[in-house]
Amino acid sequence: MCTPDDRLIRFDWAMKRMLRDKANFGVLEGLLTSLLGRPIHIETILESESNRETEEQKLNRVDILAQTTDREKMLIEVQNQSEIDYFHRMLFGTARLISDYTHLGEKYGKITKIYSINIVYFQLGEGEDSVYIGTTDFRGLHDSSQLRLSPRWQKRLEVDSVSDIFPTYYILRVNDFDRWSKIPLDQWMFFLSNNRVPEDADAPGLKEVREKLRLDRLSAEERLSYLKLLDDRISIKNSIEDAKYEAREEGREEGREEGREEAILEKARVAKEAGLSDEMIFTIFGIKL
Repeated sequence: MCTPDDRLIRFDWAMKRMLRDKANFGVLEGLLTSLLGRPIHIETILESESNRETEEQKLNRVDILAQTTDREKMLIEVQNQSEIDYFHRMLFGTARLISDYTHLGEKYGKITKIYSINIVYFQLGEGEDSVYIGTTDFRGLHDSSQLRLSPRWQKRLEVDSVSDIFPTYYILRVNDFDRWSKIPLDQWMFFLSNNRVPEDADAPGLKEVREKLRLDRLSAEERLSYLKLLDDRISIKNSIEDAKYEAREEGREEGREEGREEAILEKARVAKEAGLSDEMIFTIFGIKL
């Protein structure tokens, strides 16, 4: 299905280096169009506190904030490693955007719609689906009826429902997604998981992916940076697996619960020295240093 020379750049690295360029907006527009089920056109890429990358985040996550021609804001984030408080950070991200882009004294009605799109490569929560959507609705305490807007308020606020005012959250759990279909979002999920675009792909934006995210389009300097990122990610993954394996083995050899706990603690210290975050260490070993 894929030609041998389809060597594509990882989506998260492209977000950092390439997709902020207006000439490449078609890639992000294709993803957003496939996800939301309506045409999305990006006007500009914005900067805020929520998408400024720190040294600690370089390997683990990357995000980008886009504003559409309809003035909606789309925060797209890729998370590579498990993080125990990830749901909380989703909430913080949208709250920060509202704060960043609401001026003191401005009417609340000026707050624009925010979409938080989270592409995660770990098992976030428990569920059988690969794509989840979270919205805010108000239900009656006694009869569970939905609080709706009257036609007059719909016209005045220029929205159809209360949930259209509040942030909408999407979670794309792409790890090990291997289903190919004619559904545009499935095709995007396949690319995000496998870093490949089959020849019969026709989802919005995947043509641009094939053309613009090719490894051979990078400069020599960019290629070295990209390959280093891949090597670093492999090294961290191997360190995690080695630490988990050795902790289990040393625990078995000790034959005592206290020996096992000491072995896990030692491996957690090694993992921290290797650069793993406190959240990753807690997720792997179940302890806080």
